[in-house]
Amino acid sequence: MHDMLADPIKAEPIVAAEADGRLARLSTARPGDKGVIVEVRAESRPSDHGIGVEELQRRLLEFGFVEGAAIEVLHEGAIRRDPIAVRVDDMRIALRRRDAEDVWVLLERR
Repeated sequence: MHDMLADPIKAEPIVAAEADGRLARLSTARPGDKGVIVEVRAESRPSDHGIGVEELQRRLLEFGFVEGAAIEVLHEGAIRRDPIAVRVDDMRIALRRRDAEDVWVLLERR
């Protein structure tokens, strides 16, 4: 299964990206933002998801939210900007913002 996962991101660019604000939670991204997933860490307010953090993390990984995957925010809902539609590699996925909080992305510069 590990052969299917994308190449991991090196730590040095992540530290630099964090310093210049390009490292962000997917939940804060806007339509048109593109980047690469650097980490999936289901830990934020587990009671808000309705499922356990381990289950949420497993589901995100099964959907293709893996380190190194290319991501683009395509659309956001009209009510409180929720849900968001994202492209992960070649798949389109709708995701609640509270679940997107647990996906960290390295955004491209605009």
